[in-house]
Amino acid sequence: MPLRPLRSGTRAAAAAATALLLVSVSACGDGEGSSSGADGRKTVTVAALPLIDCAALYIARDRGLFEKEGLDVRIQQIQQSLQALPALAKGQIDMVASANYVTYLQAHEQGTLDIRIVAEAIRAAPRMMEVLVPEDSDIKSVADLAGRNLAVNVLNNVQSLTFNEILEKQGVDRPVYRAIPFPQMGAALDKGQVDAVHAVEPYDSSIQDELKARVLVDGASAPVESIPLSGYISTSDYADADENGETLAAFQRAIKAAVRIAEEDPSVVRDTLPTYTKVTEQQAESIDLPVFPPTMDAAQLTRLTDLMEKQGMLKQPIDPATLMVK
Repeated sequence: MPLRPLRSGTRAAAAAATALLLVSVSACGDGEGSSSGADGRKTVTVAALPLIDCAALYIARDRGLFEKEGLDVRIQQIQQSLQALPALAKGQIDMVASANYVTYLQAHEQGTLDIRIVAEAIRAAPRMMEVLVPEDSDIKSVADLAGRNLAVNVLNNVQSLTFNEILEKQGVDRPVYRAIPFPQMGAALDKGQVDAVHAVEPYDSSIQDELKARVLVDGASAPVESIPLSGYISTSDYADADENGETLAAFQRAIKAAVRIAEEDPSVVRDTLPTYTKVTEQQAESIDLPVFPPTMDAAQLTRLTDLMEKQGMLKQPIDPATLMVK
């Protein structure tokens, strides 16, 4: 069935979702090193969003790449990266896939988490995240967004970070950002609760398809083209434990192999999306794909941290190279 955005949530609903995640993963491990799963394989519990960012994770699972590496990867779905932060901090999950870098770099700076970046998930590519307005909206240009309500998944995060740079380049004022989870953006736009939404794939294409929403601007355009957006994030407690070194190396090899498959045959990504998101096979055929980096690049990640520092999202410089799991 087509992807139908849900009704707007509340803080209570978000809290309930976080609590549900904590309960669901509490039986998956105590965070003290990898445990043995099926057939003696090492268990790795990963929280993941139903976004295109996680395509390599599901390709690796479905193609048996994790199993080949001796891993039993167990995936727990969440709706926002922020929801997984408490569970990761408590060691109830081992990793967050498609983790919004901004959220976790801020948590690292604040001392909430001592993070480690296991692998990159995606970098921005043309049309994979766009600002959409209703078909009959009076907003005709980016300048018209000034002072209007624009939905983003999480406030003060990678969407507003990158979009602010686009606005600065064009010399126009900022909108008023409102936090609305991706699955609920379509309903919010349709009901006039916001004037525009900043949606990523697969929600971007779905909202355009179902509401005939109009693209106002490409959220991955200059000067933020190809900037890193999300990754696979763990903690120092997990990543630095001697017993987890080979487990993480095996995980990285499996993800790299999955990315290679995606690069050689993008149709695999399109075939995989309907298996873990509500996007239809037909919608998947036209979705604009991001860049799936085969390896981590500290220089590219520094583009993001520099931008965060520039906009006050980081108070001190962070060298991403010191956080990467080698």
